[in-house]
Amino acid sequence: MSQHNPVEPLLLYFNGLIPLKKEEKELVQAKFHHRLYRKRQYVLQEGDLCTHLNFVVRGCLRLYKIDDRGNIHILQFAAENYWVNDLGSFHGLKPSELNIDALEDTVTLQITRDDLVTLFTQAPKFDRIFRVLMENSYVRLQQRLLQNISSTAEDRYKSFIEIYPHLVNRLSQVQIAAFLGIAPESLSRLRNGLSKTAKPKP
Repeated sequence: MSQHNPVEPLLLYFNGLIPLKKEEKELVQAKFHHRLYRKRQYVLQEGDLCTHLNFVVRGCLRLYKIDDRGNIHILQFAAENYWVNDLGSFHGLKPSELNIDALEDTVTLQITRDDLVTLFTQAPKFDRIFRVLMENSYVRLQQRLLQNISSTAEDRYKSFIEIYPHLVNRLSQVQIAAFLGIAPESLSRLRNGLSKTAKPKP
């Protein structure tokens, strides 16, 4: 397959989970569509219907909520080989309460709800693949909720580094703080403290 095929990264991703047959690869080619979002461009805005699943090929998206005071609460970052969307809006066919926008110029591969159903019907292997993806996403969400209830800011930051090591130096302090649920100043103090602790004694 051509290296210039825009769907190639997704085919490699699926093949890493369950090897695909020729017909299944052709279905992916037909049902997923390439889309570029510029930095700060919206993928989804609150009040709109979430009409696509998004697979990130290159770049970084964030899923977030803005509260009544204008504070941003980030639920998820999605960089290369991550999925992101508002499942409640996508499957429930109701207006979204969330926003998705691009923190960097971002290339995605998207599929509509109808095309996803067609994918499941014509190739049941994808039904299994997406079931596993949803289960893993649910587990991560539970872990995140437990952390917010019982973990310290330091523990949450260490967990962030473990989950998103590829984003630590790509995201601003403001973005990371909004994900952790702390003020940027608190994150700065936390990072300084961990840096001093990590330095070897002379």
